[in-house]
Parts: sequence; C-alpha cells; structure tokens
Amino acid sequence: MSPQHLCRPPAPRSASRRVRLGAALTTAIAIVFAAAGCGMSAQPRPAPIVANPPAPGTPTDPAALNAADVNAWLDGLLPAALQRTGIAGATVAVVDDGEILTARGYGHADTGDGGTGAVPVDPDRHLFRVGSVAKLFTATAAMQLVQRGDLDLDRNIEDYLDFTLPRRYEQPITLRHLLTHTPGFEERIAGLIGAEGTRVDLRKALMTDPPEQIYQPGTVPAYSNYGNALAGYLVEHVSGVRFEEYVAANVLARAGMTSSSFEQPLPAPLADRMSNGYDNAASPARPFEIVGAPPAGALSAPATDMARFMLAQLGEPVGAEPLLEPATRELMQRPALDATSLGTLADGPRMALGFFDESRNGRRIVGHGGDTLYFHSHLQIYPDERAGIFISLNSNGNGGLDSIKLRQAVLDGFADRYFPARSVPTAGTVDPATTAEHAALAAGTYESSRGMRSNFLTVIGLVGRTEISVADGNRLLFQPAPLSDSPALYEEVAPWVWREVGGQRTVAMRVTDDSVDAIAVDPVITLLPVEPARSSAVAVPVIAGSTLVLLLTILVWPIAAIVRRRLGRPGRDRTGRTARILSRVAVGATVLALLGWVLSVIAIMSLTDVPGAVLRTVQVLQLIGLLGVLPAAVRLVDDVRRRVGWSRVVGSGLVLLALVGVGWFAVEFRLLAPSISY
Repeated sequence: MSPQHLCRPPAPRSASRRVRLGAALTTAIAIVFAAAGCGMSAQPRPAPIVANPPAPGTPTDPAALNAADVNAWLDGLLPAALQRTGIAGATVAVVDDGEILTARGYGHADTGDGGTGAVPVDPDRHLFRVGSVAKLFTATAAMQLVQRGDLDLDRNIEDYLDFTLPRRYEQPITLRHLLTHTPGFEERIAGLIGAEGTRVDLRKALMTDPPEQIYQPGTVPAYSNYGNALAGYLVEHVSGVRFEEYVAANVLARAGMTSSSFEQPLPAPLADRMSNGYDNAASPARPFEIVGAPPAGALSAPATDMARFMLAQLGEPVGAEPLLEPATRELMQRPALDATSLGTLADGPRMALGFFDESRNGRRIVGHGGDTLYFHSHLQIYPDERAGIFISLNSNGNGGLDSIKLRQAVLDGFADRYFPARSVPTAGTVDPATTAEHAALAAGTYESSRGMRSNFLTVIGLVGRTEISVADGNRLLFQPAPLSDSPALYEEVAPWVWREVGGQRTVAMRVTDDSVDAIAVDPVITLLPVEPARSSAVAVPVIAGSTLVLLLTILVWPIAAIVRRRLGRPGRDRTGRTARILSRVAVGATVLALLGWVLSVIAIMSLTDVPGAVLRTVQVLQLIGLLGVLPAAVRLVDDVRRRVGWSRVVGSGLVLLALVGVGWFAVEFRLLAPSISY
C-alpha cells in the first residue's frame, strides 16, 4: 500500500520546489501532491534524524545486539522524536537469534481527545494497521500454494481466474509478475480506502474498472496494489476459501499471530484493542479505515505478532507447523527476475517474491513498508544474521515527511548500529571516456513508472519528475535524488550501474536504440524518459499562460462593458456576432472545465470518489472549449479584415492561442480520454 505503499495515491517528490505553476490548475495539482506525500517504496527518503551519523558504508564496530542496548537506543530516539514531530504513538519489535529480543510501545494508542484518559501504546495489546506490509502475508499465502503445486509461479494466471483481465500485450501475466510488481498495470486509486462501514468484495473490486496494462509483463517494475490484490484472489479462488479466512488459518495461525486479522471491521475481541489513527497528536481520532482490496493492505496486528511473523520468515518454530519449507522461504527472499526480462535493470535494486531488496552496509536485508491514511509501518529482516525489526506509527505528524523520516531513522539506525559495513565500497571500474558517454545519454527528464497513462490523471505526472544532468564531466546529478527530496550525485561503478557519491544507493540503466529507456531506482519504481512534448518546460508554460489569458479575458468583459457605457461608446456591431458569442462560450466552458479538473483531482487524491457524471460533465465543458477554437479563429480573421483596432486584434489572437493551448494540453494529457476510471 504505501503512495509509496498501499493505500495512498502516488505522491510526486518536491513538486513545490521543482515546478512553479502560475495557473489555477497546475497550482492546485502541485498543492495536492505536496500534501499527499506517502509511502510505496517510492517514498522520499530524507536524511535520518540522528545526530552525527557515520558516513554510509564506513566500517565501524557493531554495538551489542541485546535487549538492554536496543531498549536504551530506542528509548533515546523515539520519545523525543514523537514529541518533536507530533506523532501520537509508535510500536516497535526486534527479533534476533530465534527470539523476540524486545517489543516497545511509545506515546499513545488513544490520546484521550474524546474525553477519556490517554492510553499508552502497549506493543503486545494494541493493533496497528500495517498497510502494504500486509503484501508479505499475501505473498506467503501464494507461495504456500506454489509449494503445494496448486499454483505455478510462471503459468498464465488466466488459467486460474474466473474473469478476464485487461491485456494490451500477448505475453501472459504470471504469479511471478504479480509478486514482483511487473504485470504492467497502471496505477489505480479508486476504492483504495473506504469509510468505516464500507462493504468489501474482492472479486468485484478486481473486476470493476480494472486498470489498463501499459507495460509488457516482466519488463518495467511499477508498484501495483491491483497486481498484489490479484495474487490474493488467486489464493482465494484456487483454495476455495475466502482470502481473509485462508490467511488466518494458514499464515497467521502458523506464525502464532493470535491477535492479528485481515477482517474489516475487526472481530469484536480485537476491535477494542485497535489503536486510533491520527493526523497528528493534537487532532481527533480518525475512523477505522476500510481497505478496498484486502490482500494489498488490510492487516491489523500488534508488534509482538509482527515479531513472530519475522521469526517465521527466518525459519524459527513459532507455530504448530512451519510457515514455509526452507527451500520455498529462501526462494521467496531472493531476487525473482533476471536479465531475461529486465535486461540491465537486473543489475540494480530488484524485487524478491513479495519482499523488497533493502540491503545496506553490504548486508542482505529484505523488507516491505506500508502506509494507510494514518498508519505508517515498515518491516525488515536480515536472513543471514537471523535478525529483524518492525516499526509502526499511528499518525502522519506535523510535517508531510515526518513519518517517513522517523521510520527511516529507526531502520537505518538499527542497521548502522548493529550491522555496520564490514568494508569500504570499491571504486568504479568504468573508464572516464565511457562514463562520460553514458552520462550524456542519461541526461534528461524522467517520470515514475508508477502512474496513470490512460485517463485524465495523466496530468499528475507533471509534478514529481526527476531531472538528470551531467556534472563534473562524467557524474550524474539527480534532482531530486531517487526516493529523496534533495539532489544527489551519482558515479558509474559498473557499466550502466551508478552509485550515490558518499552513499549506498545504486541505480541501473537500460539502453535501447542508443538511448536510456528506463532507470531502476528502487525494486518497484522505474524512471522513464519524458517525451519532449510532455515535458514540464513545455506543458507548464502552455497551460499556465493559457489559463491566465482566459481568466483575464473573463475579467475584462464586464470592465470593458462598464467603460463603454460610462464613456458613451457604441458596442460592437452585429457583424461577426455569432463567432464572438461562440468564442466567449468556449472561454467560459474552458475555465469551468479547468476548475472542474482541479476540484476533481483534489478530491481523488484525498481518496474521495468523484461521480462519473461529474467527470463526464467536465469533459463536455473541455470539449466545448476545444471546439471553440474554430469560432475564435473566425473572430480573429474577421477582426483583422475589418480593422477593428490593434487592441481587439491582439485580444482575439490571445484568446485563440489560449484555447489552442488548453486544447493541446487536454489532448496530450488525456483529459478527453474515453476512460474516466481512476
């Protein structure tokens, strides 16, 4: 789930800093996305909030991984951080060497805003929504059926389904694709999270307005809640048991997770143990969130249960029988796609079967993060060291990145404290001339693979783009850096593999026809080159300037009429009146359409459904504006022919250009696309 994972929509990075929008439409979109910062591994990754952290990759002596040291470290970090960020509560669990080393609660599960007393977080009692971390449970359930022979990782999933999937490519979609976020689907926002009391029907949710397939399966990692939910439905349909019930009996029970559930609403014995979710510690508690596609993020669990799941994934006996056989568990935690489908992107960060490769300090780390509207969680396990950590927060905090910063501070701090680097990263081996050539090919504007391409929400791609430029002759400057809110330099350390200067993050590039066609910056996020016509340098000035002209035109109409009456000047004669009226109708319709898109995008990005009738009405207004180009052109020709004065000719010309500009924008960014499914 997280924007970055389950339930939040994808949030562009650093929009307000990188794009200056002068018109109402683009300004509103920027504000919406700046406010919607969320997690899917596409989350921004600011510097950890720890004092004087060691340089990444610097060999240091590890601290003793024991309960006393971990507790002291967490106690020194989290209480002050919660106070500073306005996050109401946190729950943390750490496992090591086959046991739960510690489970800690900080802040409050109930702040007492409803008149009751404040309730401190109890890591064993209080359930937190774990967001897209739930995808690990869905993947585990699917792998159990693979282990039994009921599902095949590489068989066409349509052989198992009882409905038809939308497909653009002939290549089959497989379970491997679903678990690695490579089935090729575009993003889908509608139905991610519903209000308390919303009824959930997994099959109906998957069949109703499914997202379009925009990439060839296996070739472009692009985070997909829909794809993971499909994996969950395969579990349900093949097993013959409702997904929530199958996971409860075969995953939660085997992991000893007796206080956890995918059910929505929660069963009565667990409902009273659910932590509240908050915007921040000073705000009122929010209602229980209903995830529309349960496999993608509906799990509620206490930290101690999540610790048991980590132990089960490490092969420790925590239930009556193992979660997975050792060979299946190892398969699940290893990269699942290779150069056969990914090409040279396989040299960068990759997905395992459900797990993200989140390795740090030369240590193998697999994990998953997740976000709902109010809860923010992350789980990481160290398979080789037999350790793991889980953290969940029940608030967004005062700032847009507070939950992300705090979560990352805990994860990176744990790695650097207990599993530091054992050696200094080696220098690159690519000769300077080749690197300079590669850098020149990579320079350009890129957008995330996680997005919409078939409908009006294509417009959100205008913000959150990445500019890559050549620096120091053969280095690359990413603005912003991958999964960050600040720029960073990268240097080539192997052919088409680049590492952050002074950091540990790497990216891999794929070249087709002498141009970079994709950059893997994260296991599920790929940067794709932006077509010149859709670049912000072209689109933003066009829509901003056009909108400004149309708004000024509407403002001038009554002023001009008042001035004419007061000065006693005659109005325009009837010649060309029809063209003038129709062009005015087009101007008004276009401005109303732009306002409609702004309000619709704001509602959708706050996960509020917009009726199809409203969107169709906005499209009709947009079409009227586009058709108005013809009478506006007739009006301009008539004004020039009749020599009505330079001011009127200029005005008519500007209106025509503005209508053409908005019309081009509407076509280019799919505002008039037949599909309004989002």
